[in-house]
Amino acid sequence: MADSQLFEETFSITSINGQKYDRVSRIFGTSTDNTTSMSLDINHELFPTATGESVQMVLATTLNLDGTKDEKGWREVSRAESTLADMYDYVCHGKVYRFEEGDGEMIKVYCSFGGLLLYLEGPYKKLTSLRIDYIYLLLKK
Repeated sequence: MADSQLFEETFSITSINGQKYDRVSRIFGTSTDNTTSMSLDINHELFPTATGESVQMVLATTLNLDGTKDEKGWREVSRAESTLADMYDYVCHGKVYRFEEGDGEMIKVYCSFGGLLLYLEGPYKKLTSLRIDYIYLLLKK
C-alpha cells in the first residue's frame, strides 16, 4: 500500500437498503478476514451492487499516482494525466468527521462524501491512519 493509500480492503456485501431514497442505497459489508465492517451510502445508478458481491475499497489522500499532494483540486485534473481514479469504478471526495477510539482494539471511523456516509468499524491497527481530514473513496468490483 502506497503512502497516499491509507486503507485498502475487500468487502463482501452482506445486505443492501435502498428503500429511503430514489438513487441512494446503503450497503453493508464485512471484510474478507471478518475483522472490519462497513456501512456505505452509494449512488446505485452509478455503481450498482448486489448482496454477495465483493467490492474493493481504497481510501487515499490523493489521486496522483506518485503520491504527491493535489495542488489543483480534485475537479481540475487534466484528462491527459493518469490518476488513481482511472483504476476504479466509483470515486468520491470527502472528509473524516468523527473518529472514536473505544476500549480495547476496535475503533470507529465516520466519513462524509457530500452527504453520502461511510462508517467503518475494525481493529485499531487497520484504521488508525484515517485520522487525516480529507480523503478520496475509491471502489471497484
